[in-house]
Amino acid sequence: MGYLSKLREKVGHDRIIMVGATAFVENEKGEVLMQLRSDTNDWSLPGGSMEIGERVEDAAKRELLEETGLHAEDTELIGIFSGKEYFYTYPNGDKVDTLIILYRMKGITGELKISDCESTMLKYFPKDEMPSPLEARTEIMFARLREMGVL
Repeated sequence: MGYLSKLREKVGHDRIIMVGATAFVENEKGEVLMQLRSDTNDWSLPGGSMEIGERVEDAAKRELLEETGLHAEDTELIGIFSGKEYFYTYPNGDKVDTLIILYRMKGITGELKISDCESTMLKYFPKDEMPSPLEARTEIMFARLREMGVL
């Protein structure tokens, strides 16, 4: 059982601050890897919450491997995203204020495959043709990434 599950046992659905380590993966065509989430049925980048004692870049690598079967040799910080627009209520009622730390993943190896129950589909999309519906925080983050010239 991970940190977030243990915390939820104590606080229930109360609002918490969650550090999200998120992976930005591009293929050789410059397309971006997206996952269709099983819990919300919308699209987002691979990622998840950091564990106690874990470096955030290692959390992004771990989440990428767990969710996609891909291994990243290295990371490059793209940005840190937070604020009231990153408040989210999950379908089960869990409330979070999310601090998203986004990394470009480098040196990708492995075979793309759904590796856990969090995804129903994994697919690369051209930067100007992102899927719909996007998860709310992902949509807000993508607007910022367009301003930054990343998307």
